[in-house]
Order: sequence, then structure tokens, then C-alpha cells
Amino acid sequence: MNTHLQLQLKHWLEKDPDPHTRAQLQALIQAQDEAELAARFAGRLEFGTAGLRGVVGPGPMGMNRLVICQTSAGLGNYLLRQVKDAAVRGVVIGFDGRHDSRQFAHDAASVLTAMGIRVRLTARVAPTPLVAFGVKHFDAAAGIVVTASHNPPEYNGYKVYWENGAQIIPPHDKGIAACIEQAATQDIPFLDQSLATKLGKLSWLQDDFYQLYRRGIMHAEVLQSAIPPEGVSLAYTAMHGVGAEMAETVLADAGFNLVYSVAAQREPDGDFPTVNFPNPEEPGAMDLVIAEAQKHGAMLACANDPDADRFAVAVRRDDGDYRMLTGDQVGALLGHYLLGHAALDHRLTGTTLVSSSLLSKIAASFNSQTYTTLTGFKWLMNVAIAKSKAENRFLFAYEEALGYTVGDMVWDKDGISALLAFAQLTAELTAQGLTLWDRLEQIYRRHGLHLNAQVSIALKPGTPDIGAYLREHPPEAIAGFRVLETEDLKSSLRRFADGRSEAIELPASDVLLYRLEGGARVIVRPSGTEPKIKCYYELVEPLNPDDSLDSANGRADKAMANFIQAHQASLPK
Repeated sequence: MNTHLQLQLKHWLEKDPDPHTRAQLQALIQAQDEAELAARFAGRLEFGTAGLRGVVGPGPMGMNRLVICQTSAGLGNYLLRQVKDAAVRGVVIGFDGRHDSRQFAHDAASVLTAMGIRVRLTARVAPTPLVAFGVKHFDAAAGIVVTASHNPPEYNGYKVYWENGAQIIPPHDKGIAACIEQAATQDIPFLDQSLATKLGKLSWLQDDFYQLYRRGIMHAEVLQSAIPPEGVSLAYTAMHGVGAEMAETVLADAGFNLVYSVAAQREPDGDFPTVNFPNPEEPGAMDLVIAEAQKHGAMLACANDPDADRFAVAVRRDDGDYRMLTGDQVGALLGHYLLGHAALDHRLTGTTLVSSSLLSKIAASFNSQTYTTLTGFKWLMNVAIAKSKAENRFLFAYEEALGYTVGDMVWDKDGISALLAFAQLTAELTAQGLTLWDRLEQIYRRHGLHLNAQVSIALKPGTPDIGAYLREHPPEAIAGFRVLETEDLKSSLRRFADGRSEAIELPASDVLLYRLEGGARVIVRPSGTEPKIKCYYELVEPLNPDDSLDSANGRADKAMANFIQAHQASLPK
């Protein structure tokens, strides 16, 4: 074993507070597994705008107690330098139901309180939206959620909110990362919880905090509905996560009494025993909740992901089968519903570049402003905060990956308020003798059936740089559709077919977007870490008077398959 690796191991074992991960490293040393040891010490788990996320295990490349302590020390130092009154305003910390989450959250609290920073720590597991709510409610300097969201069981994560209640964006990610690197070379302060509590540095968020969030939803202006929810039934799963208690409570508060929870998935379980992958987008993940819906003849089969910041739904059809709605379909339905009820000063909506353009058209039909950001709720919410004004308050935002924000109580995606809003939409349609499929068809008849697809293309060795090739050979047409506009986020320029150009007000990113005739769209995003590119496609299919929703969908599916095939054939091999 090389001397440098031996030194790294020695220093790590001296600092690691966890006997379990120390024993794992000692076992690798005894087995002389130098390749595995070298991999675990090949660098540090990278801190970015999503914080940390990785497989739980020893060494700086894994999620473990020492990495959490070093990260918390780095974050604490950055807050003390950057945020006014950070020590007094403090940090809100919550955690999900994964096996290590409670310990990691408690370690973070011990480090921050040792640095003189006040910490409010949830006394039990908490949905991620509650922590985002807490940062805003307490005017805290920051928030931390220990969660890996919908990742596999072996993962955990460390998500950071800034003082505005939204996820961090540049330059804070790099600033915090630099402070973590510095903290990793120093002794980490650590204060016993009982002493921290006695000194007034640590306070526990008990049930009254959870009730604050509950009452906030009950009284939220955008979640008021005069329609009685009689007859609306739904099955629900927390997917072995932390959402069940709050989700069931707010539904009951709003009068939804026909709610059937999947018992086998209701309680937090870090092993996720009934799902291969605890992500409602994955095949099979919704099987149990759909079966529960079928058992009761429920209208909806609803799910939150394990930390309850995402929402998924399958809707019963006339034949009794259930069909999953895409994130874009849920976004269109919720946007249309909320805009139809919003006060004139509560009309700002937003979505991301790779989500459907349908929401912008719906918003325009309500004379409302919409905005578009890069992918991720960190962008959606920070832009919402900047754009929201007294005369044009934020109403709704979503991204296609099942994330939705309803109202301005939480500056992050919130699967619980989205669940309630969707149930209220269903109740309103039911009272009118309509179904969700009827409303979706009405929207499509007015704005066109918007079909979206995503394809990742693995690149063979020697394949030219796709981004560079497309910039050097800008296409005039794609799959038979004429290119009307090209947006190059790397150069921050939008170019039109007639030669005009204008600046794009978005952060620079290696993304190319082509707007085509007929409303079609192609987005190409080369991967920065893997030999592949991601392509996002959108087609708009008009509905003819004699079309049914099924017939139009069938035609659009065929058109999309041809569209994707033609575009991929045009790329360099």
C-alpha cells in the first residue's frame, strides 16, 4: 500500500467517531484491498447546489458521520462569514426515515452548536417541505435536511437551504465547498446535546412545529376550496417514507374522508422492502397503491416519495384501469386549476426548460406571467422569490420530475400541498360531472396535445463532441421541422432563422434548445460526467373535432417515435 494512502487512512481512523465505519476500514486494511481503499479515498464527496448525496460508507467519498461533521463545520463557518446574525438566527435541521439520518442530523446539530450557532432540530422524522417551511417561518440563517429523497436504500444525503428558504445556488455552493475542504484539515468542534440544550443553543421542534405547517396549509389562500369533497376517494402511499401522517391529516382537515393508505408502505423503513427503487417514476413502484385503489374503486392512486417533496398520481379510467399521469400533465392540470381560482395579484407561475411549454400557454390564456429556468427547484424558487411582487405574487411552479410548489408557504417542491390541491381539483371536477381526463382533453383542445419525451444517448469512443458539432453545424431543420429559433445557453444567445439574435437571461449552461415550426422543440444537453447526451423532445398535436383523447394520443405517440428516430439519425456517430 502506498505511503500517501496509509497516511490518509491513519488520519481518518484517528478522527472517525463511528466504530462501525472504523471497523469497515480496518477490515479492508486487513484484507489488503488496496483498490477499494484507494477508491474510498480518491477525493471527497462533492458538495454542490444539491448539497451532498452518496452511498453510506467509510472514507471521504462516502456518506458517514465524519463527512457530516466536516460538512457541518464548513457550512457553519460559511454562514458566520456570509449571513448577518447567523449565530442568533440559527439553523433548522430535519431528517427522514433512513437508517443513518437521525444520527447524521444529531451530529450536524452538535457541530453547529459547538460553533455557537443556534439549532432547531426536529424531534422526529420530518417531510423535507417542513424544513423549508421552518427556515422561512423562523427567519433562520439556513436549513439542513438529512435525506436521500427517492434514491436506493444504500444512499443518504445532506440538503441545504439558504436564508431565503430556497435551496442554495451559486456562488454559495462553491463557497461552502471551500469551507468544507478547510474544515476537513482541522479538529471539528462537537457539543454534547444535553449541554447544548442547557446552554440554550439547541431547541427541539416538537409537535407544535408540525402543527404550524398543518395550519399553514389549512389557511393558505391558494388551497381554499368551497367545493365539498363528497364522493372523492383516493388511495395513498408514503412509499416507506415520512409523509403519511401529515398527508392523511391535511386531507382529513379538508374533508377528504375516503382515503385508503397502503399499510405495508405507511411507516418509515430505510430498507424499502416492498419496492425495488423508492421512486414513483420507476416501473412497479406504484403497484401497491394502484392495487389499493382498485380494491376500493378509488378515483386516484396517489404517492409521495420517501421524503414527501414529490407527488405522483394514477387516475382511474372508464374501464376501471389506472393510468399514471406524467409530471407535465399534473403540472398542466394544477396550473389550469390554480390560475382559474387565483386572485389577480396571485398569478406568477414557473417551470423549467425541459418541462412542457404547455403551462406558459395556459398562463397566457389567463393573462398571467410565467417564467422559465434551468432544471431544478433551486432555480425555480430563487427566481420566484426575485420575481414575486405585491402586485404579481407567486402562485405555482413545477418540473416534469414530479415536483410541484403550490403557493408561497414553502420555497421548495412540496408533495403534501400538491396532493391536497390535486384532490381539490378532482372534487371540483366531480361536482361538475367531469373527470380529470375530461379536463385534460379540454386543455388539449384549446392549446394542443403536448407530448414530451426524454432520451439518453450513449456515445461510442471517438464520437465527436456533440455540442461543439451542433454549434459548428447549426441545423436548419430537424426531423423535417424547420428551425425557427436556436437558444445556446453556453453563449447566452437566442438566434432566429432570419439572422436576428438577442441575449438570454439564464445562467450559462451547456444546453442547446431548438424551437421548430408547429410548436415542436428539441433540447440537447451533453453530459459533463459521462459519454452521453440527453435529448428532450416536445411535439404539439392538434385535436381534430372528431378526435377522442385516446386517438389523439395514439397519433402523437407514433409521431414522437418518428421524430426521435429522425433526430437521432441526424447526429454524428
